[in-house]
Amino acid sequence: MTSRMPTVLRSRLRRPRGGVRAARPLARAAAATSLALAAAVVAAGPAAAHARWFAEHATGGQWSFFLSPVPLVLTAAVVGVAAVWRLVARRLPTPELPFLAPLGRLAPYVPRVLGIHMGVSLLAFSVTGAFLTPSLPLDEVPGGVLAGVVQGAVGIWLITGARLRPAALAVVLLGPPVLLAAGPVALLETADTLAVALFLAVLPPSDRTFGRVAPSPAHLRWAVLLLRVFVGVALITLAFSEKLTNPDLARNLLAEYPQLNLPDVLGVPVPVDVFVAFAGAMEILFGLLIISGALPQVTVLVALVPFNLTLLVFGTTETIGHLPVYGVFLALLVYGSDRRTAAALPWFPGRSDLLDARAALLDARAALRGAVVDGAAAVRLLLGGSGARGARAARGGGATTATAGPTAPTTPGHAVGGVVPGASLGARGSGGDVAGPA
Repeated sequence: MTSRMPTVLRSRLRRPRGGVRAARPLARAAAATSLALAAAVVAAGPAAAHARWFAEHATGGQWSFFLSPVPLVLTAAVVGVAAVWRLVARRLPTPELPFLAPLGRLAPYVPRVLGIHMGVSLLAFSVTGAFLTPSLPLDEVPGGVLAGVVQGAVGIWLITGARLRPAALAVVLLGPPVLLAAGPVALLETADTLAVALFLAVLPPSDRTFGRVAPSPAHLRWAVLLLRVFVGVALITLAFSEKLTNPDLARNLLAEYPQLNLPDVLGVPVPVDVFVAFAGAMEILFGLLIISGALPQVTVLVALVPFNLTLLVFGTTETIGHLPVYGVFLALLVYGSDRRTAAALPWFPGRSDLLDARAALLDARAALRGAVVDGAAAVRLLLGGSGARGARAARGGGATTATAGPTAPTTPGHAVGGVVPGASLGARGSGGDVAGPA
């Protein structure tokens, strides 16, 4: 035994070292890729601003620009980068940046923080006369001022943190006015708002101190999945609607704010259309990386570069418009920094998960239907009870008048004033309503 112990210990110690050695090249490659991505973002990031918020509008739908060689090649390249990013992440430790572990302590408070971000944004939109996005004035929304009042009320509700699941569903109901006023593309552009609302519907803050939540793994996985997918959809939609199929809008933005063209500012002139295509490709890449959920800490830290650079140019409007996205980035960074929650970020549902979700939705629908039926029955019983009491009072008054004179003895089954006491009690008793003596 004594002669074998050192050998066993040595073999056990060698395994992790080998794993570390195997992971080191991947870690170096991931670090190099991250630095290259950060450099690309610094170059193209400012042009990734919401052009529709600040530039003169232009008609989109110019697919010929996207189908030209440069945008197609760049788009194919970023799709490949996103695929490699996810494959490399599988062989790296989780979390990938251990020094950010203290951020994981904020994980129980993420739903509360997201509610505040969303609530402040909605309230600010109502005050400034916009609806869900700075580019949609209240005057163009069905309901106008009333829609703004509802939006502001929902925002205040979200800020309070009380019973936020109904408030989150109310945010979802704000979508149809956007659809009617600006069309489906504008609705997809605001999918980041829908992402936060669906997250809060699945995982709302609790009534405990600061809304602290200890979610089950299943609830956390589904909530984060909805957050990732819809934020990614919003970014990819904006890449096409404001750049790759609407280059005129991007050109207008660069003409009004030439400082956004960083390569030109740095003395490395690049054709405007190439710059627009590059900015659109970067936005697609961020959307894909967020949807994948791979290496969330690195993804968020790199993505924060363009979102913060534009604040130097556009100020308050950009800050308010991006508040939900900032909340989402914080959520992904916090969950990705906690070993207990990091595994939920790159998760995608399998077939069994989808079947379980379908069964849960069917159960929820049945429960909702049962609650509606029970509520309707209670209302009918309440109304029927008041009507029966009125009828009994009327019959009692009539009987008193009819029997003002001498009364005759009655026996069970004998009708008094047209009422058969035994039969009446029997009928009422069968319904579960037990009456005492009059």
